[in-house]
Amino acid sequence: MLYQLDGFFQHEEDIKKSRFLALAGPANTAAEAMFFLEQHSVPEATHNCWAYKIGDEYRFNDDGEPGGTAGRPMLQAIEGQDCDRVVVLVIRWFGGVKLGTGGLIRAYGGVAASCLRLAPKSPIIALQTIQCSCEYSDSDRVRSRFAQYKAQMLSENFGATGVEWLLALPLDEVDAFEQTFTNLTSGQGFWSKLDQTDSQALIEP
Repeated sequence: MLYQLDGFFQHEEDIKKSRFLALAGPANTAAEAMFFLEQHSVPEATHNCWAYKIGDEYRFNDDGEPGGTAGRPMLQAIEGQDCDRVVVLVIRWFGGVKLGTGGLIRAYGGVAASCLRLAPKSPIIALQTIQCSCEYSDSDRVRSRFAQYKAQMLSENFGATGVEWLLALPLDEVDAFEQTFTNLTSGQGFWSKLDQTDSQALIEP
């Protein structure tokens, strides 16, 4: 399961006299990630290295550190902590002691991983949007099952003969609820699968 950060988080470590400050936050688009970096980068620091991952899209930058020693380890930290839709910035103030290639990889990757591990997170749940409707005589029974199947009501419309809902359900609940819906409406209800999307966290029933 993948996780998204609930908000901004930071973590700081001193490694061989260099100060490393990791800043992390949620990002649903590349533009959001870049805006985060613009807002939080410190121009007077020695390095502002970063990485982000949004689904299959990712980027990273070493900002003057030897190639492969900062941005890529940070991206690996994001993947290692099972995070997605996240941006991480690690700011370094050089303290006079060179860390070497291995030391830099451990420092940037480790600080980023610690930041993400400690940050409050919520699971990213794959959801299916469902359009369904039934007669008024069945509507109360159907509505009473929403919580059981973790259905989020997006809209509810009352027509001349019945009720129409737009629901978001976890993918692993769709088939079971469809069967229940068919039983409750004696096969007379309308059920249609629409788009799939993601939700940061399910609404508690």
